[in-house]
Amino acid sequence: MSAADGLIPLDTGALTPEQVRLVMNELQLDLTFVDEHNVIRYYSEHFRIFNRGPDDIGTDVVGCHSPGTRSRVERLLSELASGWRDSAEFLEKKGERLVDVRYVALRDEAGAYRGCLEIASWAE
Repeated sequence: MSAADGLIPLDTGALTPEQVRLVMNELQLDLTFVDEHNVIRYYSEHFRIFNRGPDDIGTDVVGCHSPGTRSRVERLLSELASGWRDSAEFLEKKGERLVDVRYVALRDEAGAYRGCLEIASWAE
């Protein structure tokens, strides 16, 4: 199994890009991947809690938040990037429901910050 076979090698197997898409779309999570430059590179397609659309890809994630929360988002991203935090979790109200939102720093094998994953799900 190799990239030459059209497979994406992973630590515990290999998948085609189509299989990755199918798996990611089946998860009952609202996922957004933000790279180390705070640029949105991916969002989950089928399970959405927060509004994201194709125009958000390639944009600064801070700008996607309301003006009142931007400074908190900037601070959180800075804390994740610096290593001061590895993750953060919040409950937010959306309409009449609560949303559990987690931010997780993603680091490569050398420990360098490569971005973060925002994971949102409906709180039970």
